[in-house]
Amino acid sequence: MTAPAPDPSTPPTAATAVRLDIPGGRKVTHRDVAANGARFHVAELGDGPLVLLLHGFPQFWWTWRHQLTALADAGYRAVAMDLRGVGGSDRTPRGYDPANLALDITGVVRSLGEPDAALVGHDLGGYLAWTAAVMRPKLVRRLVVSSMPHPRRWRSAMLSDFGQTRASSHIWGFQRPFVPERQLVADDGALVGELIRDWSGPLVPEDADLDVYRRAMRIPSTAHCSVEPYRWMMRSMARPDGLQFNRRMKRPVRVPTLHLHGSLDPVMRTRSAAGSGEYVEAPYRWRLFDGLGHFPHEEDPAAFSTELVNWLKDPEPDR
Repeated sequence: MTAPAPDPSTPPTAATAVRLDIPGGRKVTHRDVAANGARFHVAELGDGPLVLLLHGFPQFWWTWRHQLTALADAGYRAVAMDLRGVGGSDRTPRGYDPANLALDITGVVRSLGEPDAALVGHDLGGYLAWTAAVMRPKLVRRLVVSSMPHPRRWRSAMLSDFGQTRASSHIWGFQRPFVPERQLVADDGALVGELIRDWSGPLVPEDADLDVYRRAMRIPSTAHCSVEPYRWMMRSMARPDGLQFNRRMKRPVRVPTLHLHGSLDPVMRTRSAAGSGEYVEAPYRWRLFDGLGHFPHEEDPAAFSTELVNWLKDPEPDR
């Protein structure tokens, strides 16, 4: 679908900016589900075992448009959800700590009427997928994480690796009050497009695709809710709630895990992501995409989808 160009004279709404079709003329089913005290928008395609897709920053469910088709064609019920505060989901005044956001995800699994799901998360969605697999292991059948290390490894890298600290300068910038929100919506969300371009490898998403993310960020309150999880992640490091979360994440992941990463990712260094397998007591597979940046599922959707589907179908994923 050709995305509508941002219109500064018309305030975007979730109905116009989020409930979109996907390329190829496929009609996804848009609906809202209740979970963990809030309402979440999901886009669904296909039938079969549930695969729940979790987006990162500065995106929403639409980032998984290519994988929705690939998974549906492979015999899965592919569902991409908007995280709390983003896209078509509720923008609540609080609840943006990772433990609560992970309960959003597992609550959506239950609300969809499924006993479990394969979780696929990118960036912040990957951080939350790691968390959900630890907190509610019975609801997670398999785990796929892209462009994000295990939360304990992320914390260690942010505190001890100057290279990672510098690469994550945007997260430090999010700690300022009011300024990040204003920057994200200024000039029709121009910064959103700039970030995605800068964080991608040579295969940068097209301008029409970037316009979709720019427009979605301009939905009222989205910018604020988008940065709140990162504020918690940094500000809680020395607080009791952050220390408790870090201790909780010592419990190993006990489901088969596929860890995907772009070799040119400028936001999350390869050395920061690699080694997350030490927190997995189950089959663990590391796959590095050569020549791709922070958004491998969009930069080379065919390669990413092939790797994802083949691994999901593999009865012995530790080979």
